[in-house]
Amino acid sequence: MTFRLGYGTNGFANHRLDDALAVIAGLGYTGVALTLDHHHLDPFAPDLPRQVEKVAARLDRLGLGVVVETGARFLLDPRRKHHPTLVSDAQEVRVDFLLRAVGIAADLGADCVSFWSGIVPAGVDDDEAWRRMRSGVTEVLDGAARRGVPIALEPEPGMLVERLDQALRLRAELGSPALLGITLDVGHCVAVEPEDAAACVRRAGDLLLNVQLDDMLPGVHEHLEFGEGELDLAATLAALDEIGYTGLAGVELPRHSHAAPDVASRAMSALREASPKGALHVASHLPVGVLREDSPNGTSPLHGASHLPVSALREASGPEAEHPWLAEAERAVRADPQTIRTFFPAVGRVVGRQAVRGESDPLGVVHGTVDDVGRTRLLAALAAATGPEELAAELTSLYRFGDDAERRGVLRALASVGHQAVTAGVELVKDALRTNDTRLVAAALGPFAADHLDAHTWRHGVLKCLFLEIPLAAVAGLDRRADEELRRMVGAFAAERRAAGRAVPDDALELLRSET
Repeated sequence: MTFRLGYGTNGFANHRLDDALAVIAGLGYTGVALTLDHHHLDPFAPDLPRQVEKVAARLDRLGLGVVVETGARFLLDPRRKHHPTLVSDAQEVRVDFLLRAVGIAADLGADCVSFWSGIVPAGVDDDEAWRRMRSGVTEVLDGAARRGVPIALEPEPGMLVERLDQALRLRAELGSPALLGITLDVGHCVAVEPEDAAACVRRAGDLLLNVQLDDMLPGVHEHLEFGEGELDLAATLAALDEIGYTGLAGVELPRHSHAAPDVASRAMSALREASPKGALHVASHLPVGVLREDSPNGTSPLHGASHLPVSALREASGPEAEHPWLAEAERAVRADPQTIRTFFPAVGRVVGRQAVRGESDPLGVVHGTVDDVGRTRLLAALAAATGPEELAAELTSLYRFGDDAERRGVLRALASVGHQAVTAGVELVKDALRTNDTRLVAAALGPFAADHLDAHTWRHGVLKCLFLEIPLAAVAGLDRRADEELRRMVGAFAAERRAAGRAVPDDALELLRSET
């Protein structure tokens, strides 16, 4: 292979940085994607120069190349994840952080600084967000030019720049600066790109400065271990080799820190298997002081379930099957409600993510997924063990800080527990309806929304389903709540589609034909 294989430190969030680097090197990786964070080389530390010097020496001793990642969750704002961004009102805070990252990258000898655009804030249109993005990137490029450090824009699902073509468009509008390249997360290609990851690699070509490796499912922004999604890993690695990519391809599993050494070991095994025979070279010896692959790596954070064998944890094939891990997790949550914060993110990895009715609803848009069912059970256990205020606070926290799957789990559980936290539930539904995530929007319009959402917001939610081509079968209570105002709105939508020469969805026609 022409490129280095690495691992992201955001997947080792529970390790000291020195220990994380040692484990990564010990497993045979030759590079690291270093996310600047409070506990992993804090860019705001008073003794930053000394810390950077220490990390640079450690990387050199372990033989690790490095790229600098800037996606820490609460580094800039302790209350809002990933805020502010390049499209926020307080853009200057993000720009300052990125310029600090450029300086750190220069001192580490890093390949590049990787960054993303940010989610467009409520009340800001796409044109204004794009203007902000251009101005922010221009300012960062000026600083990058002074230090001679390339920067790499990562398309991120749900953000202003979420696809490769948008990243390439921005670069072209800025005059194709030599120091601005692309970070490509191959899992994102599965989730949101119109072509597969290998094709995206070829399209990015020599603009590719950084690659993140993980698996995903179409339409779902959730980082999975290799083999759990639909990424063709072998074809992707072959495409990187084909274009002569010489940078870092780092495994990106930011929600797997609870089992980081084991996950990183499995990832290396998968990479070996997917690589052409003899193409992947893994060091046959380790530098002094590096933890070897068979070193003790601690215990699972899944508490009482940790003694269950993996085969037992994955034996349930559907929502009706009794699952030993889930049963133990429910008991633990009833005994100590705060344990929900450990169990809730782990549900999908343990019980599976398949659709409840796979033949008719393969992505679980209408009827949900097995992990949705598991998360509902955990939240029902939480509701039984807490009062309304505590439940509302925990629902909000699990949603705000969760990934896409966890957010869907909260929304689908509202049908079972939302009556105990109506105000909080309504706010979460409204937040979901502001996104363009089809499964999130569908989950938001379940029975809870049918019972508690105001008419104006509910109607616009139904219309959003038509725009996003979400089957109206996902909308609970449609027969009961559809009114003449909704039909008027759908009629206007249908007229616009016809005027544009586009087909009107069958669901819209059926709604227009229905009686009041």
